[in-house]
Amino acid sequence: MAERLRVVLASQSRSRRTMLEQAGLIFDVVPSDVDEAAMRATFEPERALDEDYPIEVAEMLAAAKAVDVSVRLPDALVIGCDQVLALATERRMEFGGKRWTAASYEIFEKPADMAAARAHLSRLRGRAHQLHASVAIAQGGEVLWTCTDSAELSMRDFSDDFLAEYLSRAGERVCESVGAYQLEGLGVQLFEEIAGDYFTILGMPLLPLLEELRERGVLSM
Repeated sequence: MAERLRVVLASQSRSRRTMLEQAGLIFDVVPSDVDEAAMRATFEPERALDEDYPIEVAEMLAAAKAVDVSVRLPDALVIGCDQVLALATERRMEFGGKRWTAASYEIFEKPADMAAARAHLSRLRGRAHQLHASVAIAQGGEVLWTCTDSAELSMRDFSDDFLAEYLSRAGERVCESVGAYQLEGLGVQLFEEIAGDYFTILGMPLLPLLEELRERGVLSM
């Protein structure tokens, strides 16, 4: 039997690592050195008016992370991932004396601390937002495959008391999630409706990735 390729996950995400481990994949973890903030800054501010903007950011970052690590480990299949939380808000526009409102897509970053997590959840409650999860496979500095999936989540209009209790019970692990929630735990109580794939919400379109790894001989058919 031919020796299978080494697989590397270019992510420190606990959730993604757990998903792949539970799926039976044998892999190493080598985080990328990609400066996510710098890459996001390459987009023009006007791009925030395009509904595809958050998706393009997720795809760009997932590919960049996979490529970055694959250059260092050229013989390995490297999996890069990214997830973007986008909240649509109204933006006032003016041109030629005319005024109107248009949808603008705000991208959230992982909260730096518990105060930021509280601010995130306060902004999101009572509203719907989108999660866009992208995964890429690279080898030797070349992207071989990509997949992106999206989900929409509607938070209920919970009370300040509930928010305080949630953060107290969930603890600092909420800062590991871009939305300051973990759906596999207490975070499920934040929502009134969810549309989309469970694994995508956790951070990765897992089933398409596993199928691609089977096609490449990493997993048994």
